[in-house]
Amino acid sequence: MKLFAGASVAGRKVLITGAARGIGAALARQLHAGGAQVALLGLEAELLGEVARECGDAPWRYCDVGDREQVDRVVATLVGELGGLDVVVANAGVARQLPLLGGDPAVMEETLAVNVLGVYYTLRAAGPHIGHANGYALVVSSLAAAVHLPLVGAYSASKAAVEALGNTLRIELKHTGAKVGVAYFAELDTDMTSRGFGTDAARAIIGRSTVSGVAPLGPAIDSVEKAIARRRRQVVSPWWVAVVLPFRPIAQRVIAVALRKGVRRALEIARGEEAPFTTDQPDRPRKMERQA
Repeated sequence: MKLFAGASVAGRKVLITGAARGIGAALARQLHAGGAQVALLGLEAELLGEVARECGDAPWRYCDVGDREQVDRVVATLVGELGGLDVVVANAGVARQLPLLGGDPAVMEETLAVNVLGVYYTLRAAGPHIGHANGYALVVSSLAAAVHLPLVGAYSASKAAVEALGNTLRIELKHTGAKVGVAYFAELDTDMTSRGFGTDAARAIIGRSTVSGVAPLGPAIDSVEKAIARRRRQVVSPWWVAVVLPFRPIAQRVIAVALRKGVRRALEIARGEEAPFTTDQPDRPRKMERQA
């Protein structure tokens, strides 16, 4: 068995979900530049194909991570084309504002389908392939898993679930030698931030598009590359996220007090505002729907 030495991704076989844009695309390019072999999956075929070409014609497939059969099939195909798997990065995710009372329940359902079930399906399909001494799974959670903002309840709930999946899988894979990491990012310079949180309702609460300010993407990608190389249990970006995480109750109280003034008006705006998902979603069965 090949053992990887030092803090390098060279030679690693890495599967990345949500690789058409944002974190996934930037990570694919950087890992490829560092000597890794990458395989990509996502929804936006044209963009995904462009990223794959920039990564030495890396194997790629269209895949809706919210569809378990698709994920099983695509992961098996890509792992076969890579000739094995060392790392899976469960990065695919969506966001859309949602007033918990009076908002569209489909937003919650779609968010959970992609951000929670999609991560679970990805780990379920890739897990057996990374269950070895060099194996590593990285799930992309968020600072939103720890600090919860108004209108972001669906996203926060999904990212808290992702954190739980990562922490659970770490224990379940320990006997194989594989390791699991959880990534916590604040508002990065991606479409997720600009499209997901740059709404009129959000501005009514905080007076601008973001709470903490948009951080550059580059340092986050550097952190993920190092985490993959060293199989770290936690990744943060910006750096101060690591300071906030141990003090979740205090941070939550500060947020609740700081943002309370504009919430009523923001909820009124959000209930009538046409805010899209950060990535257009395919039609899929609504798993939570039951006949009366």
